[in-house]
Amino acid sequence: MIAMLAAAAAAAATPGYCDEALCNARTLDPYFEKLATQANPAARRGKPVHILQIGDSHTAGDAITGAWRDLLQARYGGGGRGVLPPGRPYDGFLTRGVQASMSAGWKVSATFGNGSGTPRPPLGLSGFSLTSTAEGAKIGLVADPAQRFDRFVVCAVAQRNAGTLSIRVGNETSHMRLASITTRPECRTIRSSQSATEAQIIAEGGPVTITSVASFRDAGGVALSNLGVVGSQLVHFSRTDDAVLAEELRAYDPDLIVIAFGTNEGFSPHFSPFEYEIVLRTQIGRIRRLAGDVPILLLGAPDASSRRPEMRNNAPGPIPAACVEPRPAPSPRPLAVAAPPPSPPPVAAVASVVATPRPPVENPNGIAAMMAELGLAGEVTIEPEAPPAPLPVIAPPAPVLTPAPAPVSRGPIFPPAGLKAARDVQRRVAASLNLAFWDWEARMGGRCSAVQWVKGTPALMRGDYVHFNSAGGREIGSRLQADLDRAAAQTR
Repeated sequence: MIAMLAAAAAAAATPGYCDEALCNARTLDPYFEKLATQANPAARRGKPVHILQIGDSHTAGDAITGAWRDLLQARYGGGGRGVLPPGRPYDGFLTRGVQASMSAGWKVSATFGNGSGTPRPPLGLSGFSLTSTAEGAKIGLVADPAQRFDRFVVCAVAQRNAGTLSIRVGNETSHMRLASITTRPECRTIRSSQSATEAQIIAEGGPVTITSVASFRDAGGVALSNLGVVGSQLVHFSRTDDAVLAEELRAYDPDLIVIAFGTNEGFSPHFSPFEYEIVLRTQIGRIRRLAGDVPILLLGAPDASSRRPEMRNNAPGPIPAACVEPRPAPSPRPLAVAAPPPSPPPVAAVASVVATPRPPVENPNGIAAMMAELGLAGEVTIEPEAPPAPLPVIAPPAPVLTPAPAPVSRGPIFPPAGLKAARDVQRRVAASLNLAFWDWEARMGGRCSAVQWVKGTPALMRGDYVHFNSAGGREIGSRLQADLDRAAAQTR
């Protein structure tokens, strides 16, 4: 630990080593080489290229990873949906490409948020586990046609007095007995003779704990797993169990691991770059130790903004300047209501039809005059018109004005100081540990770009200036893949 503290202190004084959007790209060459083999549809076979991303709500929401998955699978072929948390571990759980279901009778544990209290069962890559509390409790998965699978994986905990999992994939059922004299993680792979779109797991004969599930199609292509815990920081990933991680990494065999934390660190009340660097180095070292030589891509924290005054000094260093916000379009001026036109004078002329021809009428008026001028049958006689009665003077109504709402007092908007501090640490550590690093903020457009992404047309971020909508997710996924494509092209 002393050596690690010294390394962190030394690195903290060292400036960034790379100012490009994608740094240390050559460390990803093993991944690029595997991906290149999928470019030819005729050569696609066997295990798909597997990308496994862990992170916070940006990962959990799947707006970005889902768009990235769609892009890769359209180009290289679909290899299944990948790894998922078991069941539906929280309200609002999103699963693009599959529908997850969960009956009553489960207790949820997590690395952060609800269910994170101790004691808790072992946790793995997904950051969640389900423990059955009722006989016959079920979880299920229904895949979209594009995410059909022929390999289904269930990772659980074997222990004393544990029950059995009845696992149905398509029309085939198998059983996973978890009773054991020792507590240990176990992943079971079920291969189906035909591609399937449905799987169901039923707890029988005692309590069971499931840490993750996965669906793959072994016909080449790409699978991209998004494993995120909303609101979490990398330090919460340290609550996962080494033995569970090792067993899951063996079963899921990723070809690229993406680490995508930093936003919640940057918004924390008091961000310590020194402490964060220790966490980052420790967890990267842990993942490397458990995953072996799998390439790692570290994503820098994206740009985001806040109006909360305390976020301006939640990290050491200069106070961030406010962002320039686009001026709102001026409100249209209220339109005055024009006075109504005067009422027509009363028709006082009385017309009568006579047989005697009459000369043309001069200065005709009234209905009779109109008939005469149009040459209608008969003759019209115009009686002298009585002078009209004076009309009352009616003042035009005043313009109807809607009172403008009182101006809302809003403070300046700015990226929290902690975000830049977290990003600086990430860049330094990536250079020091020879990791690939992608500068998410730079590829958004730099500092304060979140304001433009919210205010632009179309909007690419939500109104919280933190999270991306579907259009923004597609844009980020496209920009990330474009940078990876450029780096891959340089190896050929």
